Formats: sequence, C-alpha cells, structure tokens
Amino acid sequence: MAAFTLIKHGRGALGLRFLGLGPGFIPKQGIIKLRTLLDKHAFWAHGRSNKKLRALLAGSTVVVSLWQGNRLVGFGRATSDGVYRAVLWDVVVAEDLQGLGLGKQVVQAILDSYSIRNVERVYLMTTKSSDFYQQIGFERVDNQSLLIKKRSNH
Repeated sequence: MAAFTLIKHGRGALGLRFLGLGPGFIPKQGIIKLRTLLDKHAFWAHGRSNKKLRALLAGSTVVVSLWQGNRLVGFGRATSDGVYRAVLWDVVVAEDLQGLGLGKQVVQAILDSYSIRNVERVYLMTTKSSDFYQQIGFERVDNQSLLIKKRSNH
C-alpha cells in the first residue's frame, strides 16, 4: 500500500483551486479528483461542478487534502472567524480506506491549523458519522437546533 501524503493548503487553496496541485506541488488534476471523491464517497456532495468546487475552496479558511500516490483519498475544510466560531465542512475519506485513522488525521489537521486552533467553538453537522466525531472529542448538543433555509438556485 502506498504511503499517504497530507497537504495543508493555504487559505482558499490557491494551488489546488487553480493548478490542481497535489503532493510535491505537482499538478494532479486536483479539482477533477476532488469532484470524483465527493461524487463517489459523499452522498451530500454529488454533482458539484468544478466551478462551484473552486468557489467553495476560495471561501474556505482551512483546506486539507489527503493523497495516496496520485489518488485523492481524503478531504476536509473549515470556515472560521478565527476567534469565536469555526465550522467543519465536507470531511470525506474514500470508503475503501475508512477505519485506518485517515479521517482523524484530516480532522486533526484542520483543528490544529492556525486559523482554527484557538477558536472558542468548532461546529459540524453530520448525518451518519456522529460516533466517529464523538470518538475524537466532539459532543452531541441537545439544547441547540439545526435550522436550514433552502435556496432553489442550487
């Protein structure tokens, strides 16, 4: 099994967003590989276009990608004000590699990043992975409600 390479991209992930950079700062068609990872392994993120993926990267405070050779196998991002609040978004690891601690690596890299590590609270929303997040220190909150306003243009 090939080794894994974790990349902590700068704010907005310029190299990944514009050049598709992967390990070693070598172009790896990163946007296409991100779209494939999300389409295959993240039910909530099917069908995102390259254009919208570039926009979500541009708006992200922290972006982490995990590679096995030329294959993008993990991804996560966060937004934050850097002081009080941060939110984890789109944390995903290829299903055939789950259970190896890779998701924990991705989340820990996000939480340890300069822009996130000192915020008062880190939030996340999950449909099926509560147990995973609780194992790494997140707590269920029963006295708060998740509210959503859906937009028809997405």
